[in-house]
Amino acid sequence: MIQAFKRKASQVAGDPVLRRWLMARALGRWPGPPPFTAGCPPYLDGMMPPPATPATTSVAGLAYAEIPATEPRAPVTLPLPAETVTLAPGQEDALMDRQFADTETLLGLHRFAWLPVVGDGVDPAWVGALWRAWARRHGTPEKGWAWHPYTAAERAINLLAFAGRHGLPSPSADTLALLAEHAPAMAGRLEYFGEHNTSNHLANNGRGLFILGLELGMDAIADLGARVLIEEARRIFLPSGVLGEGSSHYHLLLARGYADAWLAARAHGRAETAELEAITRRALAVIPRLVLPGGLPLIGDVSPDCPPGHLAGLLPGGDLISGWAGLLDEDDRMALAALRDSCAPVSAETLRTDGWLRGDFGPWSGLWHAAPEGWSPMPGHGHQDIGGFELHFADEAVFRDMGRGSYGPAGEAGRAAPAHNTLIVDGVDPYPPNRPYYADGFRAAVTGRPPVLAAEADGVRLVHHGYSRLGGIGAVSRHWRFAGIAFEITDLVEGGGRHSVSRFLHTALPVEKSAGGVILRGKGRTYRVASKDPMSLGPATFWRAYGEGTPATTIEIASHVELPWESTMTVEVS
Repeated sequence: MIQAFKRKASQVAGDPVLRRWLMARALGRWPGPPPFTAGCPPYLDGMMPPPATPATTSVAGLAYAEIPATEPRAPVTLPLPAETVTLAPGQEDALMDRQFADTETLLGLHRFAWLPVVGDGVDPAWVGALWRAWARRHGTPEKGWAWHPYTAAERAINLLAFAGRHGLPSPSADTLALLAEHAPAMAGRLEYFGEHNTSNHLANNGRGLFILGLELGMDAIADLGARVLIEEARRIFLPSGVLGEGSSHYHLLLARGYADAWLAARAHGRAETAELEAITRRALAVIPRLVLPGGLPLIGDVSPDCPPGHLAGLLPGGDLISGWAGLLDEDDRMALAALRDSCAPVSAETLRTDGWLRGDFGPWSGLWHAAPEGWSPMPGHGHQDIGGFELHFADEAVFRDMGRGSYGPAGEAGRAAPAHNTLIVDGVDPYPPNRPYYADGFRAAVTGRPPVLAAEADGVRLVHHGYSRLGGIGAVSRHWRFAGIAFEITDLVEGGGRHSVSRFLHTALPVEKSAGGVILRGKGRTYRVASKDPMSLGPATFWRAYGEGTPATTIEIASHVELPWESTMTVEVS
């Protein structure tokens, strides 16, 4: 309790906007969040089923094969989030008691998140051995990480998907009974925290309940899960169909989740099939706008649930015989391919109003992101990336969004503005840290009008007022202009007084200093970055997946200037 108090006190001391909010609330100037009952979304009134336990739920007669209880004969390698673990036969019990430096690694273990990643390349005897070890250590529902609702949903889905191809770990009756216990454990702890603070987790709770209910013949549970899935789609997806949490990878993850639920509904002849198909179609229609010729920009958080490549089958023309899609049966795979390939891309203008702008200018293709309010979505997986972008030349990724390597304190630097291709003033992020309980009017009072991200004939323009909260600083504008194989970025900061201004570019290409600029060496070409302001190079990491990074370079263009100030940097290709 003392440590929690110290953390809160430190948070208040280091955040002037939070102090301003607390003072305003104390004076009654802004309303707090409306009242809510945690775990009970209003749309489930009257639907919450009675506790379903093995004593009251029949799971007999379900058509699953059984994996014999034989001991594994060779080591197995488990790709967990941020860590890969290799086990020899007999070490599975020790693994279930192990502690990890990153909580997401532990959660990945409890979720059996490695199972869809390794696919059918794992000996089923290992799946049985690890499941029985998990059941011995954690098989009684409780309040810890092992039975967190999101984790329970992922575990049930991953085990059932594997069982559909290879069978249930033996004894199958015990496995079915334990899986049935997942239903009341999730239904009793739904991750609903009011309209202001409920994330995509609740939709995944619904997916877990829906698939578990369908597979185990628990109709009330399936009905509950379907209602959550459909209602939450209205909350988490913005009008364009993009996930409103500021992350391209999480958008793919939720598109996969709804595709998974749609295919399950279709297989079981459920009445919700058409509605789940329509939700999936809207999510899939966004993806072609997010993908650039050199691949998917990892803007916002990179989920620990699976590597981005695992979901490549959702991309236009993506591989349907490996990753998640490769684990589907032939009928489901063909249905997914037909739906994906029939989706016309969402209107670029509709997507722009939701904060994502795709631009193609000659050989250059780019993706820009600016949260509609400027503030990073909360709850969400967005970063301080307003004015940030990723740019590809032909099929080569030149300026990258670096992603974020981990959650928790170790990964916080990956969320800050200097980790993105953006501009900062006085070393401060463009917008304050967001809090789910802030009123919309309060946010507007702190940072003024919302940002404007717009496409123009020759490029892109962004204007935001996030720094107006600091005093003496006005609007910040960035203008990208493309002309053939070259482009320039003109930056303007309005206001008065002397301030430091830093602009950042990040690349995974080889970089070297040169007279008057910096040279990036690509595939048979070079990219020369030039500016009248001083430039420096520093080490960075490009995060290809959660906890999996490769070396990269940060180019910083920094100077102390008198406002108002304007400067242009250029990039030329040879």
